[in-house]
Amino acid sequence: MDTFRIPADYESFLFDLNGTMIDDMHYHVKAWHDILNRLGANITMEKMKEECYGKNDELLERTFPGRFSGEEKRRMSFEKERDYQAAFVHELKLIEGLDTLIRQAHARGIRMAIGSAAIMFNIDFVLDNLSLRPYFSVVVSADDVSRSKPDPETFLRCAKLLGSAPANCLVFEDSPKGVESAQRAGMDAIVILGSHEPREFEQFENILHMAPDFRFIELPH
Repeated sequence: MDTFRIPADYESFLFDLNGTMIDDMHYHVKAWHDILNRLGANITMEKMKEECYGKNDELLERTFPGRFSGEEKRRMSFEKERDYQAAFVHELKLIEGLDTLIRQAHARGIRMAIGSAAIMFNIDFVLDNLSLRPYFSVVVSADDVSRSKPDPETFLRCAKLLGSAPANCLVFEDSPKGVESAQRAGMDAIVILGSHEPREFEQFENILHMAPDFRFIELPH
């Protein structure tokens, strides 16, 4: 694969977490699949994959409209995250090439943020186990926004907290809804192809590049 060099137009990098920084989406899908089917959803793994986006309480509400209280949804959300973390912790690592990109960007003074639909319980799990806190001055989680992706709120909040104009931010994403969020925020994106196919991104005009990982993505000279 040819190397893609990031244009020198961006002062800030915004990273989605699950599926973009770590290859864990199968573990999220499996954890939700087990919980929802125990509750009687009778949902297939393929359909579960399609539904794994946005906040946990939103996913539960889409699956069981009006069935659970806010407290019940919070309890099931933490149950699901405990199951996910226990299954994934021994596989936890950054997607190939990302460690180098993050360290080089940090050394150059590029501002970096994580903008994720995950709750802080899960983001802390990744940041602490991989010792990533020094590199990310801003973290925006599901707890910090009222509207999750594909709404642009997550990435716009990241930009505001970093002190960057949206046009000066580059988003790294793995999902169509995340890329839509970036486009609606006025930001370009690089897509890390994991659980999605290139054809799923054909409608977006803000994509600079698609790659299976970060090994062939370089900073500008």
